[in-house]
Amino acid sequence: MRNPLYAAYEARLAKEVARVGVPRHVGMIVDGNRRFARARGARTDDGHRAGAANIANFLQWCEEAGVEVVTLWLLSTDNLTRSQDELQPLLRIIEGVVSDIAASDRWRVHPAGALDLLPVETAAALRRAAEQTADVEGLHVNVAVGYGGRQEIADAVRGMLRRAAERGESLEDVARSVTTETIADHLYTAGQPDPDLVIRTSGEQRLSGFLLWQSAHSEFYFCEAYWPDFRKVDFLRALRAYGERQRRFGS
Repeated sequence: MRNPLYAAYEARLAKEVARVGVPRHVGMIVDGNRRFARARGARTDDGHRAGAANIANFLQWCEEAGVEVVTLWLLSTDNLTRSQDELQPLLRIIEGVVSDIAASDRWRVHPAGALDLLPVETAAALRRAAEQTADVEGLHVNVAVGYGGRQEIADAVRGMLRRAAERGESLEDVARSVTTETIADHLYTAGQPDPDLVIRTSGEQRLSGFLLWQSAHSEFYFCEAYWPDFRKVDFLRALRAYGERQRRFGS
């Protein structure tokens, strides 16, 4: 049975959030699955499964609050160097999560990462989810898998140069055309608003390269809870903190 005091606190937070305003784009660094498992004497993949089980909850909270875009960082390029004993189950879990998001027919999936660095099966699952939800008009969910901020910027510049080469432009022409706008047009999140708020769970207070380019003007919120323990009240507190800072200092 749900604790009535918790429910009352959650309702109060929701009212406060509605009063101060909601970010349009939320970036989420889902961190702490392994430490969650270790603290319980469980296996690492059990921690990843517990984290995966919380993703649909989080997306629903975002939907209810009126957030339009979410970027979920599920796997970094650095994570690809982990042992195969951990990486392979994690990739299967991520594939399942992405498939479930797509199957809900509520949220639009957009892969945000270097798909060419991923195993064929994982990249294919991400592409299928994007195709399956291409016409969905709900919450836009960027699934950052095989993502690294430096990798994204390098890929953006590479894509910009390739397009210029296809147009037959000279090196001088390319140099003159390089602006922050032309680079942004080739990022994984091209055409989307930059994140207003970036949340990281597990108590770590660093970005680790997440949305390096896009987060230049973002607000940051660091939560002590491990990702599988992240609750709706934790999310609402983050939104409240964001709204209060916006009201106090302006956008």
